Amino acid sequence: MEHVAKPAEPVKEAKEHLPLSDTHFLLRDAVTETVTIGTLPPLHFLNETVFERTASEREDEEKILSRTAEQRSDLISGLYEGGLKVWECTYDLLERLEEAGETFRGKAVLDLGCGAGLLGILALQRGARQIHFQDYNSTVIEQLTVPNVIVNCQEDEEIDSEEDKAGSGMGKVQEEDGCKEKVKVKDGSPPPKIRAADLSQHHSLARCRFFSGDWSTFLALLKKEDPLPKYNIIFTSETIYNPAYYPALHETLHQLLAPGGLVYLATKSHYFGVGGGLHLFETFVEQRGIFSVDHLWDGEEGLQRHVAVLRSRKAKSI
Repeated sequence: MEHVAKPAEPVKEAKEHLPLSDTHFLLRDAVTETVTIGTLPPLHFLNETVFERTASEREDEEKILSRTAEQRSDLISGLYEGGLKVWECTYDLLERLEEAGETFRGKAVLDLGCGAGLLGILALQRGARQIHFQDYNSTVIEQLTVPNVIVNCQEDEEIDSEEDKAGSGMGKVQEEDGCKEKVKVKDGSPPPKIRAADLSQHHSLARCRFFSGDWSTFLALLKKEDPLPKYNIIFTSETIYNPAYYPALHETLHQLLAPGGLVYLATKSHYFGVGGGLHLFETFVEQRGIFSVDHLWDGEEGLQRHVAVLRSRKAKSI
């Protein structure tokens, strides 16, 4: 695929989204699934299949729900950037964080290109002092990210599967090495429904902010704040598929990473049909000389996937 110098579509203006004061509406008839990896806390998120089936009932000013259904596409450049799906590399990064015992207490965290928001939600559950979520699409933020954060803010442990409590093991997908356990709904069994609760004033939700828009306009929006927010940890998963977006992504990371901070990048080696991938992005980063890139994990099976860490070269040389 020929690489273009800039995105084909105009930039998308960034804006901040405030969670609704009435969270009952967002969680009405919500159906979730759960992923549990090692010692990490369970992460709950809206069931993708149910979400797709109820798309026509959801508010969607961007019309991405209908367009993706019509075109049967996970990506429509400049219109929809894939945020409605939990991609494989997100699970890879969660596993690496579990292995490293990464803690977030007292840290500022940005989940950049957040989609379902699982990485930011993990930081929230492990004591980050502030977590900001950003996705290209406002529909993703309003209909998926915010509800997922609210679901995980609920302290009612009855949201866990009754089967798990009974120890039956049904609905679990467990890897042979025993280090990872993904708790999902077994085919043919209805997923658990979430009871709506008024969480608008929940202390965890108060530590979160939500943004949509293109990375360049997102950065411009934050630059209006004094001081400019800086993040100790930035997560970005499956975001380097399009080389046209590299300049905006790199500048955003450069401007927003706090001194001594880390960028966790989860990605595939190559994204067929779009042109990007880790090796191309590494070359881009190397040419600019701002960050070093270290591989935390390289998957060898199938379409190769990777988890890497970006650090400021200045911080690394100290």
